[in-house]
Amino acid sequence: QVQLVESGGGLVQAGGSLRLSCEASGSITSLNAMGWYRQAPGKQREWVASITKGLSTNYADPVKGRFTISRDNVKNMVYLQMNSLKPEDTAVYYCNARIMATDLVIRDYWGQGTQVTVSS
Repeated sequence: QVQLVESGGGLVQAGGSLRLSCEASGSITSLNAMGWYRQAPGKQREWVASITKGLSTNYADPVKGRFTISRDNVKNMVYLQMNSLKPEDTAVYYCNARIMATDLVIRDYWGQGTQVTVSS
């Protein structure tokens, strides 16, 4: 069984910073691309950022220059450093990972989500 567990959400004022963390654990053979998504109230879940096993990164336009994704391949963790936060960044943030489990099947896994609220 594979699990993704996020942490680090909270309430912050506009212009502030937060760092999200996500740990992958369980029956993992290979941890491939990892990423972050978010879902604001009344909106569809949207992609925020992703990082490959080789540490190549990509960002959605609304967060470019403000958010930084990183990972630790030894600890099986992915991070999202969020700076210059805006009220429109308010959402539940979800960790995603493409993982080959010990059954050698590659699946997409999701964390339970962590709330980020940015006050104006």
